[in-house]
Amino acid sequence: MGDPGYDRVMDAERTSRPVAGSGENVARVRPATRADIPQLSQVIERSARELQREDYTDRQIESAIETIFGVDTTLIDDGTYLVVEIESEIVACGGWSKRKTLFGGDRWTQREDDLLDPAVDAAKIRAFFVHPAWARRGLGTLLLESCENAARAAGFRRFEMGATLTGVHLYERRGYKEVERIGVLLASGETLPVVRMVKD
Repeated sequence: MGDPGYDRVMDAERTSRPVAGSGENVARVRPATRADIPQLSQVIERSARELQREDYTDRQIESAIETIFGVDTTLIDDGTYLVVEIESEIVACGGWSKRKTLFGGDRWTQREDDLLDPAVDAAKIRAFFVHPAWARRGLGTLLLESCENAARAAGFRRFEMGATLTGVHLYERRGYKEVERIGVLLASGETLPVVRMVKD
């Protein structure tokens, strides 16, 4: 990033944190690299298929994987996409963005990569996925705190996201408020409900 404040935050986030209910395991947060993409893709697809089935149909999920869920290499190249590792295995991922795109991986066609102005714009919280074997152990909260801290170090004071229905409860607990519901048109013709949420 080249931002000393951001680098100090990320150095702090690399410290270990115990994972709830996991015995000796500790979670480590670090920026994702392009070398992580195969593992990231596996985590994203498995997370969507197993953890989102109570909120979306199988057809919606498969089309979302094809259309919008997936790795955003712009976030990786910006240094703002993070992974949680446990014993060198990526078990969760999520990031924040200084660009206008609200959601969607590389395959999403409606992207806006223009830079945001931290003085007036909200940083975008992006693409949170947890491996099902590590769900409900505080990894989503750990990632969210890490992203918010790093975005603040880059000058942002407000946050915005396009949340899946599955993630809404976590974000509400962390102070995010629903603004509107968006219907995202998928490649299959299905519509995926997404919730735009903000935190001041």
